[in-house]
Amino acid sequence: MPRPSADLDLRLVRYFTVLAEHRRFVSAAEELRITQPSLSRQISKLETQVGARLLERTARGSRLTEAGEAFLPHARALLRSAAHATAAARTAAQPQRITIGYTADLFITAAVRHMRHHHPDADIHTSYLSWDSPREALLDHRVDAVVTRLPLTTDGLTVTTLYDEPRVLAVPLGHSLAGRASVTLDDIADEPLPRVPDPAWNAYWRIDPRPDGRPAPGGPLARVAEDKLEFVASGQAVAIMPVTARLRPDITTIPLRGVDPGHVVLATRAADPSRLLAAFRSSARTHLTGRPAPGPSSPPTRDGRRGAARG
Repeated sequence: MPRPSADLDLRLVRYFTVLAEHRRFVSAAEELRITQPSLSRQISKLETQVGARLLERTARGSRLTEAGEAFLPHARALLRSAAHATAAARTAAQPQRITIGYTADLFITAAVRHMRHHHPDADIHTSYLSWDSPREALLDHRVDAVVTRLPLTTDGLTVTTLYDEPRVLAVPLGHSLAGRASVTLDDIADEPLPRVPDPAWNAYWRIDPRPDGRPAPGGPLARVAEDKLEFVASGQAVAIMPVTARLRPDITTIPLRGVDPGHVVLATRAADPSRLLAAFRSSARTHLTGRPAPGPSSPPTRDGRRGAARG
């Protein structure tokens, strides 16, 4: 192995952390939006800079060497430190800048429009986040606020509940429960439900364990929302979802009785002194309520009421 370099390329460090998470060059390259051969070359460059082999290829992908295991937590800390330094500099240079994140089926337009109207000189950005990334995005200073759903690990964060959402059961058209006025957990005691890689989300959205202590039935692993919908539509599982979730036309939902509603929240970094952030928190409380928003985007229903908003 060549002599290590005194300087590390942060871009290569990030490539390594993504590959360490996926353990597969193909998946990591897709997330990084580079080719697999290019990723291999970049990792080799990093190993040259570090002066040690960090990864070994296996029949199933790759695994970290002892050196890689030792390097990984420091690599993540290095990236986080760099993000903090960049964010601090940007905040000092542009005190009127804020980035607001949001996750699937949660609309933040009303609050953002209000902010832009009342703070015309502010630089206000929005950023879509995957369901499992709000906390990391906040702590890495990629966003300053996130509108998302619980559960969420709150250490180091300030979390404000905006509104509640009933939870419903999603089933394929033609399912034996489809068309029911409502269902209970007893009705799906033996129905498989999709799992996700996050234990807290599994516990909350699979209601696992059940109130009587029994474990929820197993189910296929869904890494993205589209997987979960495919499992439901194909009859491999049913799923507990927020009432505002946008579904495929081959899936229907049934009200779920005896289950507490979900919670839509605004999360920010704890003790963030930004006045612009405080203003957005106030705007979110006022304008993000889960109630229908007036205007042509929510036409009246047959009984004269407007359609349900999705957040």
